[in-house]
Amino acid sequence: MIKRSPVKYFKTSPEIIRLAVMMYVRFPLSLRNVEDLLHERGIDISHETVRFWWHRFGPMFASEIHASVLNHFNSERSLSSRHHFKANRAAALTEWRGLCAA
Repeated sequence: MIKRSPVKYFKTSPEIIRLAVMMYVRFPLSLRNVEDLLHERGIDISHETVRFWWHRFGPMFASEIHASVLNHFNSERSLSSRHHFKANRAAALTEWRGLCAA
């Protein structure tokens, strides 16, 4: 049996879908933050598109990588303090900007 690509019928490339979902998984960013970061890189999508991709492909992408990423699918964001969340978000944005500049 041939395994079909789950992103076959989407207009956006699989690499961009994976990037958007993994940014949302890896870093403590909101959907709008992911939208803004992708827009800075010339990828024009809405935060609702990122949300749709997250619900559709998030668990699949997480199962393909190390199991520790799967923990990001839990609702830990609501359990952390505002100060802790903002510190993590600032560190993630700094790391992301460093990666993009390279």
